[in-house]
Amino acid sequence: GRHALYLDKVAGRRRINIGSRLGERHPIASTGLGKALILDKTEAEWIDFYAEPDAKFDSAARAVWLERMRGYVAAGRAFDLEENEDQIRCVAAPIRDASGAIVAAISLSSAAQYMDDERMASLSDEVRAAAQKVSADLGWTPGVKSPRRPVRR
Repeated sequence: GRHALYLDKVAGRRRINIGSRLGERHPIASTGLGKALILDKTEAEWIDFYAEPDAKFDSAARAVWLERMRGYVAAGRAFDLEENEDQIRCVAAPIRDASGAIVAAISLSSAAQYMDDERMASLSDEVRAAAQKVSADLGWTPGVKSPRRPVRR
């Protein structure tokens, strides 16, 4: 739908309270997981997610958000730069099924003080690698285009 649903969460070693809870839904446009889920969508579809009434953005920031989304597509991962929760940053990557469709996402979150831009960039490879391992378990092979199955509703 229009929100990212949190299915699992593993606590880290640091005592950091991150507000997301299992079973909660957060707007696609403001979470790393959500943005990773829509990396394959068109810009028109991104704008629709951005316009979500619960999204924590104003219209003046939309151009910046779209530019970031373009960069996330090129990098194969997405960031949450304190957009969903103050002082929390996140690196997320999409998980694909055998057809190559994005069906889930995985992320690593921490307090902004531990997640400067350099740290987020260095964690991107690890988060993408973890997502690719899960995707491989689902039958996805990078670079191989499989026919898309109809979306289940």
